[in-house]
Amino acid sequence: MNERRGGGQEAGFVLHTYPYRETSLIAEVLTRGHGRIAMVARGAKRPKSPLRGQLLPFQPLLLSWAGRGELKTLLRAEWVGGQPPLEGQALICGFYLNELLLRLLPREDAHEALFDHYRDTLAALARGGHIEGILRRFETRLLKELGYALVLDRDVQTGEPIDPGKQYTYLPERGPVPFAEGTVQEPIVSGRTLLDMARDHYDDPQTQQQSKALMRTLINHLLGGQPLHTRQLLKDLQHL
Repeated sequence: MNERRGGGQEAGFVLHTYPYRETSLIAEVLTRGHGRIAMVARGAKRPKSPLRGQLLPFQPLLLSWAGRGELKTLLRAEWVGGQPPLEGQALICGFYLNELLLRLLPREDAHEALFDHYRDTLAALARGGHIEGILRRFETRLLKELGYALVLDRDVQTGEPIDPGKQYTYLPERGPVPFAEGTVQEPIVSGRTLLDMARDHYDDPQTQQQSKALMRTLINHLLGGQPLHTRQLLKDLQHL
């Protein structure tokens, strides 16, 4: 992945930008064929730069870059269009997706299916779809791409099918086991919730609540307990 690249164009999204020297920016981008890449956009803050105004999150781009090191040089960014803007809570959810990718996805590790799912998730948020289901689908897909596919249909201790009438707890990096009274195991999820998640159904209020708690626990485990800034922002908005 360290070969010099330039001239060609590849689909990508900006995940985050921050200032670099006086007139430039560093852009963390998600590309379809090369994964997450850091690029310097030289002169992007100058008023007449062709990159000025192009490096916005949630907008599909065609990107060209060059460089052999970890920090590439952005040569061109062309806006493709077709993605409606995110507003309100959907906008905060978009930033949450970006923070997950920045924190969990290694650099220069291509996941084309995840890129496509990210693009489709942004479109679903823009359409005003059911946010809880949209976020859970993206989280489970991300964990699968990272090698942590969720076991949702069987007890990992016995191999028996999940019983919708029983209570379970979920062991990170293993899967569901029956909940034992008197223990402090968390989170506690019903068998029905696990089976709903396996079927990608998030209409039931209990499934919404328990699946959110489960995914929060598993993502916190992967992050080593480090907080997500956008998650706190979403919680604050819900309490307004």
